[in-house]
Amino acid sequence: MVVCLQDTDAPWTERGRSNDLVRRPRALARRTSRERRPRSRKVRAEVVISLLSISKMQLKNILPAGALLAGHVAAEVTANPTSTYYRPGVPVGTPAPGNYTSYLRPRVHYSPPINFMNDPNGMHRGADGTWHLYYQYNPVTPVAGNQHWGHATSRDLYTWENQKIPFFPPNNYTQRVMPSDTQQNVFSGSAVVDTNNTSGFFPDQDNGVVAIYTLAEYPGGVQGVQYQAIAYSRDDGYTFEAYEGNPVFDLNSTQFRDPYVVWDAAHEQWVMTIAFAAEFTIGVYTSSNLKEWTHASNFTKHGYLGVQYECPNMLQMPMEGQDEPVWVLILSLNPGGPRGGSVTQYFAGDFNGTHFTPYDSGTRLTDFGKDNYAAQFFNGIPRNESQVALGWASNWQYTQIVPTGLLENGQYRSALTLPRSHHLANISARGYDLISEVHNISAILDQELAYESNLGNGTVLADFANVESGAIYFEANLTGLTVSTLRGVANFTISSSISGEYIRGGINAAGGPGIWVDHSNIRGFDNPYFNDKFSEEGLFTPAMVPESGLAASNSSFNLGVVVDRSILEVYLNGGQVAGTFSFFPTAALDTVAIRFGNVPESATSAASVWALRDTWAEQANANGTVVGNVTETLGSMKLL
Repeated sequence: MVVCLQDTDAPWTERGRSNDLVRRPRALARRTSRERRPRSRKVRAEVVISLLSISKMQLKNILPAGALLAGHVAAEVTANPTSTYYRPGVPVGTPAPGNYTSYLRPRVHYSPPINFMNDPNGMHRGADGTWHLYYQYNPVTPVAGNQHWGHATSRDLYTWENQKIPFFPPNNYTQRVMPSDTQQNVFSGSAVVDTNNTSGFFPDQDNGVVAIYTLAEYPGGVQGVQYQAIAYSRDDGYTFEAYEGNPVFDLNSTQFRDPYVVWDAAHEQWVMTIAFAAEFTIGVYTSSNLKEWTHASNFTKHGYLGVQYECPNMLQMPMEGQDEPVWVLILSLNPGGPRGGSVTQYFAGDFNGTHFTPYDSGTRLTDFGKDNYAAQFFNGIPRNESQVALGWASNWQYTQIVPTGLLENGQYRSALTLPRSHHLANISARGYDLISEVHNISAILDQELAYESNLGNGTVLADFANVESGAIYFEANLTGLTVSTLRGVANFTISSSISGEYIRGGINAAGGPGIWVDHSNIRGFDNPYFNDKFSEEGLFTPAMVPESGLAASNSSFNLGVVVDRSILEVYLNGGQVAGTFSFFPTAALDTVAIRFGNVPESATSAASVWALRDTWAEQANANGTVVGNVTETLGSMKLL
């Protein structure tokens, strides 16, 4: 797969969307619903650590060197007793096994096999079409610190196979001389397929992978300098060798991290965006060979500032109604988001090879929920196609104390959002709106549980207690609305027949909160920073949506919702608005009700509910443990 090395003039046109609900012949035989495993009625929410707002600049060893919390390393982990790594028990040479059977553990969202994950890293599509996900990972305890890179691969972005850890601290990966008491963390970064061997690492292949990442030193356990290093892989990104000339650059800064690299075809160069975190600055660097970098410009103090900038992405993506893609700069900040803690924002603009210039000074968020941070876009997708990203489905205000880290069977903390496809469109009055829609949900649709059309002000009910995954996708549609009949609501309630807990949400075409979610009746986790009510307003008025077609004779609104045990994602009109929410019930949710109200006689309402395929079930052994890829041969060296 070429990593955006081939420019293209092919225009991008809006994908054809139907406002009809998904009703299609199944390409695969439907599975009959099977009895789910017994689910616990309660989960203890005992707080073991209270960190109200933490980020990478604050990462330290939560436990003393060598210390482990009881039960935090699965018995099946192959540990290296002679490891020089500063925490023992890290699996080497084989993936960490994990148990995915908990009623809180997502079954269609990616989560780590065990313990703690945060930012997605190094994401790219390999030359053979495999999607590679790396991520910030502490394989030993369910809190931040001891940062490695975890690794998983997929052919469809839903069915993931855990791979062995490719980056370990403190293996040095540099020629730096460090004090004996200095620990290293491998912080966030990116990866590219060096198709044309610009780096010189791959004289006999066109599928070599180069990873660019931050190494962070902690002398005596105190935060030290952060600098950038690279490593290269000749087996499709499964194993890496550090570049002997590391670090590729070092500014002697303690707040310099998270490089994201793309190929700029127009100027035939690699472009890196990187955070000067405490200075609210994104640095732009260029290179011809991924080894030597030249500072080109800075993007400083735009949008929400918070306490620090992190995890920038700058890339091109298609824009509805025009042939040429648009440059977009995505950056995250934490703490200080408008809803508290972590948030991700974006800017559309021009890039002339050295400077990024936003089209306006507006601040736009990628998600109206509180649990989508540090999103990263996959390298390897042509620039005239929708760009696919994953985000970290959590928030630094509470991520280290959520109850999933206390589970007796398969403790873990954090997951990623569903894969989302992105392009730009002029939907709002100011334009350049990021359309963030769930990517190819049909890949995991299983049995259709309910479908009703021409409902009027009716209700659709579905019981998903016997759905193996415990996960569902449902849609609610309002069609045939006009400016004079712009009203109608579509609300949902997802509840537990065991505990009585429930989540509510919906859309309101008449005004007020245009889209809203309320999980205040979920009782498994209590924290003052864990917001439970969210809404976005002003979404449906003609003045605010001049190009949405509201004046047409047949305007439509679609609400798509994914419920996956402890994660909820909502999408309005194919991603014009998207929201991500984590929640932690004391018992599994198993019933959904979709209710329509105030629907004009001239309009039509309809709803559909689908079970989602369990993406981990086929990999689990009799004990429910997923061991990942333990084969000796992982990748392939592709010769020219």
